[in-house]
Amino acid sequence: GAGRVFRPFMRGPLQPLGAKIPPRQKQIPSVDTSTATRRMLVLSGCVQPSAAPATNAAAAQVLARFGIALVTASQAGCCGALNRHLSASEAADAQARANIDAWWPHIEAGAEAIVMTASGCGAEVAEYGYILRHDPEYADKAARVSALTRDLSDVLGAEDLRRLGNIGRGRKIAYHPPCTLQNAPALQDRVASILGHAGFQLTAVADRHLCCGSAGSYSILQADISNQLRRDKLAALGAGQPELIVTANIGCQLHLDSASTVPVHHWIELLADAG
Repeated sequence: GAGRVFRPFMRGPLQPLGAKIPPRQKQIPSVDTSTATRRMLVLSGCVQPSAAPATNAAAAQVLARFGIALVTASQAGCCGALNRHLSASEAADAQARANIDAWWPHIEAGAEAIVMTASGCGAEVAEYGYILRHDPEYADKAARVSALTRDLSDVLGAEDLRRLGNIGRGRKIAYHPPCTLQNAPALQDRVASILGHAGFQLTAVADRHLCCGSAGSYSILQADISNQLRRDKLAALGAGQPELIVTANIGCQLHLDSASTVPVHHWIELLADAG
């Protein structure tokens, strides 16, 4: 909030910093899940709650239509990916253990899955089992957590998508699949299929496999190359003249939106809007 107040004054050398401060998102109302028959955990993360709070709110709203309640463990925090990007492995491992401790009572109570609304976090949490495989106290729990980790699109894609109806009504959307969702073996990307089922028209995007330049801390530590990747990606995404650009990772969303003339959102917001 403070950053948004001072953003107009961030010019000259401070302009790149100001560009990284996202605009305020519209509020998505909370949903009543008291009658839900299924429970899944969801990770709030460390960046998304303040930078893009609509993402998890939209996910909760959409999944509630399928009788699924998303539960947030209050003690769970950063997945550890940012520290691991910076080779701070011990700190990242500590964050993994803290999340496992926070989630474990819910897992024992029957949580079906751990839903990842940011694919960067999903790629990290899916590796907890491997990362902590030699930890005698956490190895088994970490393996269970990794086995339960699923991307939001994989969770929703397994449901009866006919319930969504033709809510897209032919709106032209460009989809950017994050590198983590394309390449993490444990994550399944079903975003395009879901949006197509919901009636959205997905534009053709060249070189969809290429990185947008966000890549965790890369956009800060390698700004010149990162910004060139972003320019190329935005050109490819905008070629079909979409109404919106959507993605599945908070890092990509913030990085692209900071230089895009077309609004960039998490894809799940489209289904919440249409509902």
